[in-house]
Amino acid sequence: MQKGLSDQRKMVEKNKPTERVIVVGVSLKSDSFSDMKESLVELEDLSFAAGGEVVANITQVLPQFQAATLIGKGKIQELKELCSEQEATLVIIDHKLSGIQSRNLEKELGLKVLDRPQLILDIFAQRAQSYEGKLQVELAQLLDQLPRMVGAWQGSLSRQGGGIGTRGPGETALEIDRRTIGRRLKIIKKKLENVSKHRAQHRNKRKKHQVPSFSLIGYTNSGKSSLLNRLTGSQLLAKDQLFATLDPATRKLHLEGHGPVVITDTVGFIRNLPTHLIEAFKATLEESAEADVLIHVVDLSNPQLNKQIEIVDKLIEQFKWHDKPCLYVFNKLDQANLENQFSVNQKNRVFTSAVTGEGFEKLKELMSTTLLSLNSEVILYFPHEMEHKIYELARVTTIHKQEKGSRGTICHARLSQAQLPQWSEYFIDDKF
Repeated sequence: MQKGLSDQRKMVEKNKPTERVIVVGVSLKSDSFSDMKESLVELEDLSFAAGGEVVANITQVLPQFQAATLIGKGKIQELKELCSEQEATLVIIDHKLSGIQSRNLEKELGLKVLDRPQLILDIFAQRAQSYEGKLQVELAQLLDQLPRMVGAWQGSLSRQGGGIGTRGPGETALEIDRRTIGRRLKIIKKKLENVSKHRAQHRNKRKKHQVPSFSLIGYTNSGKSSLLNRLTGSQLLAKDQLFATLDPATRKLHLEGHGPVVITDTVGFIRNLPTHLIEAFKATLEESAEADVLIHVVDLSNPQLNKQIEIVDKLIEQFKWHDKPCLYVFNKLDQANLENQFSVNQKNRVFTSAVTGEGFEKLKELMSTTLLSLNSEVILYFPHEMEHKIYELARVTTIHKQEKGSRGTICHARLSQAQLPQWSEYFIDDKF
């Protein structure tokens, strides 16, 4: 359980309307029971992040899921009694529901029912601040709604008033039919294509100037924003809450021996990340896809850190980022116990604390070493009339050796793939 969020859950913010939430864990007998329990604890944290107060939880392990309601009839009756006893206003199922299953459960229980993907989308809707972020969340919600629009499902979507699960594109978008949603999807996708082109222009400009790029990735609430703030002296919003960052933020850092580099903070990951969210956030994920080096930030104080690493590593494979160099930064060292530190076996790792600053010099060294490993060793010759170019070369890379001759100077240096074409006319190494 995430320590900070678990402590926060014990108190409800004053003057803030909350839902009284019952969370339901469900799995098959063939699945891991411990995974279900861990996921349910995380669902409680998500519910709190959305503005709810979890008043009870309940679980069921089934030989197979029920087509009409996902969970069994006996469990529905037990859940209905629990809802009455706890005066619950919302039930959240830790599984994806079809439109028919949601409709049937709401009819049986007499109150609102959400599934895990809808809850995550609701949190994203709350957090979205930028034009791009709002577009991406609306796209994700519309993609999520389309397959749910079965029979009377549209009626259950017509929710008036506040509460979890009601935020997003607005009441008109929730009540329109598939054809109108289809038209809206085309408009949003077109706008996001323009956003993507705008981001690509910025990335191309950085590549033109041979500026190396790093991307911070990791499980939500692992401390990516705090890490970026400490590294670059910026003041991005950094909160101890799930999905505090949605919009990518890029900052500059002067790295010894390399000059300026850029680091981008991106949206955090989580288990069972909705596929519609991945689809909608393509423009944001491109920032990581185009980075030279990934920095996988891990919350060292979290008891589930190894599971979280596994989830993020699987997403790296899914997004086809596995061919990129990846550094592991185990953050929150000031809060972690020794047992967690001894459980770490990743290569290219460093332990840090964004609070105390411990480990940041080692992190910079690791970043520098990784960039050097991406570069090619080259030998360049500058005749006397072009020796002024040596000063320009020294600004963009480290010159390891210089040999003065009667007609010019030979330099040994390492250049990135992006830098090679710019200096190719001075190469004397046979490889070039």
